[in-house]
Amino acid sequence: MYRRGQYASQSPSDYVSFAVFCDKVWQALAWPKLPLFVMLPLQNMRGEKMKYPVDTHTHTIASTHAYSTIHDYLPIARAKGIKLFATTDHGPEMADAPHVWHFANLPILPRVVDGVGILRGIEANIKNLEGEIDFPERYESRLDMIMAGFHEQVFPPCDQATHTQAMINAIKSGRVDMISHPGNPAFPIDIQAVVKAAADYRVALEINNSSFIHSRPGSEGNCRAIVEAARDLGAYLTFGSDSHVAFTLGDFDHCHRLVTEAGFPQERILVRSPRALLDFLESRGRAHIPEFVDL
Repeated sequence: MYRRGQYASQSPSDYVSFAVFCDKVWQALAWPKLPLFVMLPLQNMRGEKMKYPVDTHTHTIASTHAYSTIHDYLPIARAKGIKLFATTDHGPEMADAPHVWHFANLPILPRVVDGVGILRGIEANIKNLEGEIDFPERYESRLDMIMAGFHEQVFPPCDQATHTQAMINAIKSGRVDMISHPGNPAFPIDIQAVVKAAADYRVALEINNSSFIHSRPGSEGNCRAIVEAARDLGAYLTFGSDSHVAFTLGDFDHCHRLVTEAGFPQERILVRSPRALLDFLESRGRAHIPEFVDL
């Protein structure tokens, strides 16, 4: 049964925005059920859910609290219509993270396997107030993208001002393309200040689907505020499944719900297409990858 505020539409963004407006009016009137003409655009107009063919956050058994290999991800990607995914194991200062050589050796991975592209990445750790990350700059050219965020084992939670300054400094460093799970309630931040810095320095903010399910309980309010601030300040969003097992690759139901409810523009969601993400990375100075031209 349809519940207000739950959307899974593949209709054009302006049609979805109209439906969201109607839903808000309906809620304000305290009426119990939406009429058919509003419900229809919120449903799958072509018999399937909204699909995002890119996932920018996954882990393999190289991070030993994960359970899948690169090989495991490939058939799941094909089955789900994922055209490009990033392998982003934890930075080396996490207790069970791979050695830095794991990341230095990522260029041995093929670019495309059976039509699925593999981006070489890392989920680095923000280490200190200065926004430094736990990945040597000398190896940076071996990667296609760097995501960074807070993890308790490397950066113990403290206070909002410290978290905010450390995250903004990481954004300003020029080394970080995306911030992972900035809505984590264990690390409260000044959302407006962080989102403005992300917009100014063209760094994407992640909405992490796993945060809504089991990884970071209590994230939804912060994530909603981040989406709304990003909408208003011109920042980019990426979606991450944060898969620690291949089966959840490309699962973005909660991410899609939030951006739809907020009326966030699709053109600033990086996972809407491989080219959208690759153009964004190239705009930040990352190398052009010719093998991905036909994805």
